[in-house]
Amino acid sequence: MKNIILPVLVSVIITSCGGGGAGHKQSKSGKKMDSNYPVSLMTVDPGHFHAALVQRIMYDEVNPEVHVYAPESPDYVMHLNRIRGFNERAENPTSWNEIVYTGPDFFEKMLENRPGNVVVLSGNNLKKAEYISRSVDAGLNVYADKPMIILPEDFPRLEQAFRTAAEKGVLIYDIMTERFEITTILQKLLSMKEEVFGKLVQGTPDDPAVSKISVHHFLKLVAGAPNIRPGWFFDVDQQGEGIVDVTTHLVDLIQWECFPEQILSPADVSIFSAKRWPTIITREQFKAVTNLEDFPDYLQKDIRDGKLNVFANGEMVYQIRGVWARVSVEWNYEAPPGGGDTHYSVMRGSTCDLVIRQGAEEKFIPTLYVENIRGVSPGDFTGTLEKALSSLPYEGLAVETAGRNNLKINIPDEYRISHEEHFGQVTEKFLEYMEAGRLPDWEVPGMITKYYTTTGALKKAREK
Repeated sequence: MKNIILPVLVSVIITSCGGGGAGHKQSKSGKKMDSNYPVSLMTVDPGHFHAALVQRIMYDEVNPEVHVYAPESPDYVMHLNRIRGFNERAENPTSWNEIVYTGPDFFEKMLENRPGNVVVLSGNNLKKAEYISRSVDAGLNVYADKPMIILPEDFPRLEQAFRTAAEKGVLIYDIMTERFEITTILQKLLSMKEEVFGKLVQGTPDDPAVSKISVHHFLKLVAGAPNIRPGWFFDVDQQGEGIVDVTTHLVDLIQWECFPEQILSPADVSIFSAKRWPTIITREQFKAVTNLEDFPDYLQKDIRDGKLNVFANGEMVYQIRGVWARVSVEWNYEAPPGGGDTHYSVMRGSTCDLVIRQGAEEKFIPTLYVENIRGVSPGDFTGTLEKALSSLPYEGLAVETAGRNNLKINIPDEYRISHEEHFGQVTEKFLEYMEAGRLPDWEVPGMITKYYTTTGALKKAREK
């Protein structure tokens, strides 16, 4: 190991031991942390770019000195480069100082040194169950990218981790960025306006009350540059199948929108059907996304006729408190020209449907529609909708006709926050909970119910 200090605004130190020294105090765990900041981050094994997005902005409560514990790999180098980019950008540069420990014992060293009080996890999903459990056992808070678990057999371990966290007075929280997307927020708020939405219908298995469908792409740009994914991202044994990965967001939104601030439990959920299918990736496509010349050995199990079969796609139909829901996720290699990741969402009420579309007609921008207006003319309904919108904490929302019995809500650009910016919003919410010393009563039961749903769907899909 050697110490390296990168010049200018980035100061990254690679060392064989954790931080400490002058200006630090003992934390609740007995370890040292900066006396001027109530929160100090420890980033563990950052294999996904979301780990860096947590540090896209600075936070008054967070120590700018961040300890990174990682194995020797290109992943942590890319992580540091992303932090460097935030520090060196012309507009609103950050001032993070990354202190890095690399070595095969990186996780044990983190538990031994504990220079911070929050473990940030965003990387290999197979390892998260262990990382979460052992971090909480050590009295550390956990701030984790989704999904926390990818296997049904890890669900009991996650339940126990939440129990341990409660006993030790620490928090476990996953990064649900989609709660901060403006069309989703408005869909939720309008569904709570009975004069607009009526009441959520129950639906049927063939015609669910709530559907959420998302389409993603392996080849994509992040912050204007191609996003290089690690090879293991294509290994569902490490990344997780599609039905337990991106679906985490979709299941979360169904709970968050349909049962706001309600305490849910696995007993509220019944999986009706689930299925899975692969995306076919060629060697050339794999190389373009990973910079690897060939499929690694751990992917050989998924090679068919010289091509990689990635079970990144999945669909589940289930009931939650009597409401029928459908969740579907699909991964293609790349988006069509001018396109990107897309999201479709519908909530069916007794008076109308609240629908989010993000297709070519919307120029791949999430757009909220009020469709299938029933029992009243669109003209009369418009006034009711406008009144409801005016009561919300968003100025400039406007209504326009979008076909027979359909209306579109126009949203000012100032409320259209990028996916990358959502990470700062979620982190600020987490910091509020850290200051309070607790999560809202419904959050932990909601997370437990969510992962029961996703892993239960995988179990059912694999039975076929």
